[in-house]
Amino acid sequence: MPRRALLGAVAALAGAPWLASAQSAWPAKQLRVVVPFTPGGTTDFVTRLVAIELAKSLGQPVVVENKPGAGTVIGVDAAAKSAPDGYSFVTVANSFTANQTLVKRLPYSTLGDLRPVALMGMSEHVLATHPGSGLRTLSDLREQARRRPGQLSYASFGNGTSAHLSGELLKQRLGVDLIHVPYKGQGPALADLLGGQVSVMFGNWPEFRSHVQSGKLVALGMATAKRSGYAPDIPTLAEQGTLLESNSWNGLLAPAGTLDAVVQRMNAEVNKALGSPAVMQAFAQGGIASQSGTPGQFADFIRSEIDKYAEIARKANIQLDN
Repeated sequence: MPRRALLGAVAALAGAPWLASAQSAWPAKQLRVVVPFTPGGTTDFVTRLVAIELAKSLGQPVVVENKPGAGTVIGVDAAAKSAPDGYSFVTVANSFTANQTLVKRLPYSTLGDLRPVALMGMSEHVLATHPGSGLRTLSDLREQARRRPGQLSYASFGNGTSAHLSGELLKQRLGVDLIHVPYKGQGPALADLLGGQVSVMFGNWPEFRSHVQSGKLVALGMATAKRSGYAPDIPTLAEQGTLLESNSWNGLLAPAGTLDAVVQRMNAEVNKALGSPAVMQAFAQGGIASQSGTPGQFADFIRSEIDKYAEIARKANIQLDN
């Protein structure tokens, strides 16, 4: 490129509004975090909790915007296409990594259009049912599903979510047929589980705990390697003969092109928020484990989750047409 043309291109880039904003004292205005789920789930809860602390520390409002739909693709795509000016972020969960394999035509590049900022929290899963189902153990589920093939159902937070893929893995391990019923988030799925419209569901312990303790739901087992410190009286699925681990995690991403300085600062502020007394207390009460770390560690985690869910999807022969 001729020198004059090169200088012109550099001048034009420097004049871009988002770059000028990023180069000034950051943050200089309100920040936005997209949550690609309906309100009321763990990811929404964690995001709003952390956002409160971020606003205090950064000295600017941090607005949380729910954009559910298409197994989180709609919300993630909106964030991926936002200007990389340091003011737009998105909180993702397991589905972000699963969609890399499951969705034929993703409107964004999982590893190319977004960059990891910080892993935030992780919640253990419980496999639960409503009292009217007559199920009390994993063995009950297996036997009833075999007697009534294709008649029992399992709910999920949406296509491609951890609850969806864990349900498929459960079908494989038990050798039974369960009908998948996807929702646009854990809140509406939980409501129908409580109402008996679906048979079982893998759910985040923080939202299920009060319903299990009150008897509105029956815990068939925890999807953990060993008994949970949050629910030590509930047997694991492994104890009942089916080795299956499942959880929900959430973390913060920024559009690709966001300056390294902004990503590093935001990572430090998120980690600081996770260590604040308010967040630590809320996590402890809710059964959420803090997952602080560096952007690089989060990037490695994302790659490992992509591989894990690709294997589950391959065995279950699942592909979505979002």
